Amino acid sequence: MTASRWLAEYAWLPEHAEPTPDVLIETADGRISAVTPLTAGRAGVTAGVEVYADAVRLPGLTLPGLANAHSHAFHRALRGRTQSGRGDFWSWRDQMYAVATRLDPDSYLALARAAYAEMALAGITCVGEFHYLHHGPDGAPYADPNAMGEALVEAAAQAGVRITVLDTCYLTAGVDGRPLTGPQRRFGDGDAVRWGERAAAFTPAGGHARVGAAVHSVRAVPAEQLSTVARWARERDAPLHVHLSEQPAENDACRALHGCTPTRLLAEHGVLGPATTAVHATHLTSGDLGLLGEHRSGVCLCPTTERDLADGIGPARRMADAGMPLSLGSDSHAVVDLFEEARAVELDERLRTRRRGHFAAVELMTAATADGHAALGWTDAGRIAVGARADLVTVRLDSARTAGVPPVGVFFAAGAADVTHVLVDGRPVVRDGRHLTVDVPAELSRAVAEVAP
Repeated sequence: MTASRWLAEYAWLPEHAEPTPDVLIETADGRISAVTPLTAGRAGVTAGVEVYADAVRLPGLTLPGLANAHSHAFHRALRGRTQSGRGDFWSWRDQMYAVATRLDPDSYLALARAAYAEMALAGITCVGEFHYLHHGPDGAPYADPNAMGEALVEAAAQAGVRITVLDTCYLTAGVDGRPLTGPQRRFGDGDAVRWGERAAAFTPAGGHARVGAAVHSVRAVPAEQLSTVARWARERDAPLHVHLSEQPAENDACRALHGCTPTRLLAEHGVLGPATTAVHATHLTSGDLGLLGEHRSGVCLCPTTERDLADGIGPARRMADAGMPLSLGSDSHAVVDLFEEARAVELDERLRTRRRGHFAAVELMTAATADGHAALGWTDAGRIAVGARADLVTVRLDSARTAGVPPVGVFFAAGAADVTHVLVDGRPVVRDGRHLTVDVPAELSRAVAEVAP
């Protein structure tokens, strides 16, 4: 499928509250070169413009590419292994560490390639990888100190998606500064200066990848070193992400040691700002909401992981009303389905408030597309508009889930299995629901079997 003309039965165009029928989309050199609504209908001619026979028909609804703004690729090996039985985030974390000890650059490449290819099947064209598996299991650097990050970049290339590697500073085992031990030793660089030196040397080749920064959490980076990470990101105009208030225990420990919430601690050390995305932000005070809104920081919500780990429900509507752009992530990959993440933002808010109707469909679509890409530093993606990256995702409207559903209702009805076609930077990656280069089920089976505990 090499055509550069695509005839969408419906397409969701920027600033439209609902999809537009019959849209001709033309692409060239990885960009969208023309967008023409065929107002004359399906007859094939509008305003004297002929719809050429070589245009590929895209039955269903065509969306901009979806952005998965928060991923831990190696967590894919935990799916179905951690869901039964009792426990909480902290007991789940012990099982996660068991996988972390088994990975090397080769096995990580295989697992991440399969995980990213699964994302492509779900319509995800860009992933933000919150990356802290930097060194060997005993903490010793590989010959190439960024070998694990390079494996992620290569995995994304082979899966056909773009990636922002959010190189994560992870230095301590708790807010009190306890040293890293056991599996955590491979996460650390000693201090933020050495983290920055290693991260600065990570310059992946290929236009599909870029590097951002991350503070793992206030548990993992001492307060006096937070500004070093923030400055590193600011000097490079790079996105900066941080796990924030995912657990009440994190908030309690921060208050006990610093006399303030994690959000205020980040604000005091220059971490918050328009390029910063707080991940989860589940347990916020009214003051925290005000600080995040004042600094115009974004929030990445990961509803399927937050419910899987029994983390709680964050105040999504209050976040949006305070001026925080919302993005979405699949995080631990208990589910890889941005449609599910998007509608969960609305449905979880209904559970929290016992009221309906918090987010319009277009708001959920924007969180899954344009705002997710912007959170990862790809401000030229996530819109079906001239000049934007040629990322197109088509969702069928005739499946058992979507039959009879109006196109505007797709984010409340469709699932990842309804994605039929995916174009990334003008290149077909998925056709008729199949990945063009990766046997996703087979590769997932092999990669998971190699590293699962």
